[in-house]
Amino acid sequence: MYTEGDAAGAGAGRRGGVERGTVMRGVGDPLSPGWAALEGGEALGLDDEEVSARFPKVPSLPVSAECAEMILASLGGPPAPPEWTETMGFKVRGVGPGPTALNFTYQGEKKVATIHNVFAVIRGLEEPDRYILLGNHRDAWTYGAVDPNSGTAALLDIARRYALMMQRGWNPRRSIILCSWDAEEFGMIGSTEWVEQNLMTLGSKAIAYLNVDCAVQGPGFFARATPQLDELLIEITKKVKDPDNKEATVYEMWTKANDGIDIQRLSGIDSDYAPFLQYAGIPSVDMYYGKDFPVYHTAYDTYDWMVNHGDPFFQRHVAAAGVWGLLALRLADDLILPFNYLNYTNQLRVCSTFYMLMRDHLIIILAVFLD
Repeated sequence: MYTEGDAAGAGAGRRGGVERGTVMRGVGDPLSPGWAALEGGEALGLDDEEVSARFPKVPSLPVSAECAEMILASLGGPPAPPEWTETMGFKVRGVGPGPTALNFTYQGEKKVATIHNVFAVIRGLEEPDRYILLGNHRDAWTYGAVDPNSGTAALLDIARRYALMMQRGWNPRRSIILCSWDAEEFGMIGSTEWVEQNLMTLGSKAIAYLNVDCAVQGPGFFARATPQLDELLIEITKKVKDPDNKEATVYEMWTKANDGIDIQRLSGIDSDYAPFLQYAGIPSVDMYYGKDFPVYHTAYDTYDWMVNHGDPFFQRHVAAAGVWGLLALRLADDLILPFNYLNYTNQLRVCSTFYMLMRDHLIIILAVFLD
């Protein structure tokens, strides 16, 4: 696939782009909910009710905007609300039923497949049983130049840099594990099953999990983290040159774009940090360049799109690898772990105040209603 025009004109934003995705509810292998999927281990059957409950009863198929317009334009019945046309960018006449009839054929296979996670371990010299984990998934819906190969490229670059340091005599104080996850797009299956398999060890031995999914989607640095890692993340971004302004650091351009520090909190289950944070309670970071990109999960997520729109000179890839790799080095080598739990305290205080205000507001509304 090759793109033409501006970045916004390609992919899902383009009329022919089809965005893929999973419809499975939750994360992990649906055949082993709550425990690790191991060869020869306990597993539910494909037709088990608990497995079926993880998937919608109604068949679904992603279509392009071009295809959707043809279908919606042919519908009769009551007129569609005006905002439908405003939102979709084309005129929608009715909401049905009919007169159009669609023939829907499901051609997917219902089968069990084997996935493969890949790991590289740099054993620590003084605290080898304490781990810093860096992870990125390897599977893609289509060509995956952005998702996930930009992250994979950054992870491989970090591995290369660490190898050069080791050739010069360096070894980390604590162990570093580089993780390449499989089957993330189907519901974080590779990472979830590994966390379930090693839950007790990770809960007591893992220091932090540093995740990068799509390393580069466009301009601008973005980060999400658990609060105790905020200060370290800020310190690291002050040491890496900004890829789009060589006179500034990542920190300077990041704060300029957001009128100050903007570290979002990790929530939901949208990448491989989820099992580490939600299941094992491990401090986590997720970071990337570019807020979003129009070719997400489409056949236009190609190398051509990356060199024309996402990162023409691959400097953002270098910066992403720099921040990611330095974060891991500090966590692996500092004598005292660089966590700041005052940030966590402040975050809890803010959340507590918010929920108390919400509770009081609901009590007032309820009292008025009962009167």
